[in-house]
Amino acid sequence: MKAEQFFDLYNGFGSPITRLDCGQKCSPYNENGIPFCCDTRHAVPTVYTEEWEYLCSNTDLWHLWQGETDRETARLQAEKPDGQELVECQGHLHCQRQYRSLTCRAFPFFPYIDREGNFLGLSYYWAYEDRCWVISNLGVVSSEYLVEFVRTFERIFSDRPKEFENFKYHSMMMRRIFGRRHQAIPLLHRNGCFYKITPRNGRMRRVKEDLLPKFGPYKIAAELRFLDE
Repeated sequence: MKAEQFFDLYNGFGSPITRLDCGQKCSPYNENGIPFCCDTRHAVPTVYTEEWEYLCSNTDLWHLWQGETDRETARLQAEKPDGQELVECQGHLHCQRQYRSLTCRAFPFFPYIDREGNFLGLSYYWAYEDRCWVISNLGVVSSEYLVEFVRTFERIFSDRPKEFENFKYHSMMMRRIFGRRHQAIPLLHRNGCFYKITPRNGRMRRVKEDLLPKFGPYKIAAELRFLDE
């Protein structure tokens, strides 16, 4: 991809995940009051090298990320994919929504690829189950966001076939980890329906959104008798 392509990618992937501010749902559970996805103590965004060029040419919102220790910086630099940069913004209070990175727009989701290489829809980065409110409330994801997510990643896969292989591998790792847990994989299918996938054989069962799992404080809150407790 070329840097100027990100103008079109951003324009085509601008709908919010939900019709409410999900950051207000999770931030009370973070000790500094920052939404978890905007706090680099929990999640450090990556951008494609060409995306970084586009951002540098259009905004001062972003800078290259530097960990609190050399060891932390070296570890994450070693883990990041080739052709990407670790970045940090000026903070959620200074967000310029038109210049959010693709990582910001997609979080907490990634494109789920099955064993046969089919891009089925959205699943989530399971490391954030206990922090991200959206993961415990998948039913709030808007249809506009779902359509834009699928369309954007189809274009990325067309331009960068290696990205398809990266997410196919990540999906395989999810099946392996959830198989060890004896847990089904939640999927928001590109058709707009919810499914549970059996990791061992890929069997898909359509389910109602209220049967999807909740985690951490959001599970506790859902079990309270009164929503304002």
